Amino acid sequence: MQNRRQAYLQGAKDALPSLIGLTPFGLIVGTASTAAGMDPWLALAMSIIVYAGASQLAAIGLMVQSAPILIVLATVLVVNLRFVMYSAALAPFFRELPIGRRWIMSYALTDHLFALVNTRFSRDGTHRHVDAYFIGGAVPTWLMWNVMVAIGIFAGTLVPKEWSLDFAIPLVFLALVFPALQTRAHWVTAATAATAAYFTTPLPMKLGLIAAALTGVVVGSWLDYRDEARARGKA
Repeated sequence: MQNRRQAYLQGAKDALPSLIGLTPFGLIVGTASTAAGMDPWLALAMSIIVYAGASQLAAIGLMVQSAPILIVLATVLVVNLRFVMYSAALAPFFRELPIGRRWIMSYALTDHLFALVNTRFSRDGTHRHVDAYFIGGAVPTWLMWNVMVAIGIFAGTLVPKEWSLDFAIPLVFLALVFPALQTRAHWVTAATAATAAYFTTPLPMKLGLIAAALTGVVVGSWLDYRDEARARGKA
């Protein structure tokens, strides 16, 4: 059985492959921040405080278009709604922890860490030191992300445009999404959101992103409710 130190080191080890994808992603977000006219130090503070690459990129894109602040905030809120579902799924692992530690861990939660913890541990309560494993993965992830964003902010203009690093962003999320699609409900939800995104792309100020995300949340929630109702009926 692992002790806390071993669990921490295992979490750090398991997080290392995801850091490869964070490298170009962070560079792109940092470069996009300064390209949008943000003060470099303000952009870095935004990265540290918000710590959510997809919503940062969405907010920057809207700011470039001079979108109303309410649209920017609504977009960031919708993009980050998935973390509510992530938190609910991981809550059984951390229910006994002090509330202060849970707040810190909620700040550090990322798509990668959710996938790691959700894949490695079951919810039967028999696994110890899940928090140490989580923190072990969170520390290198946080450091890599913010270092790459900082490099993108202060030196991103030196990266040749022909490198076209923006392809890394969808690849990072596709690498996370596909392994998580394990049930028919998952596939239906993903397909519905993708279809909604395709047809709402022409909407101004990235409203298609909000529409597609809301569509996915609604369909996924309904499918979960339906499946739970069927399970209760059979029981």
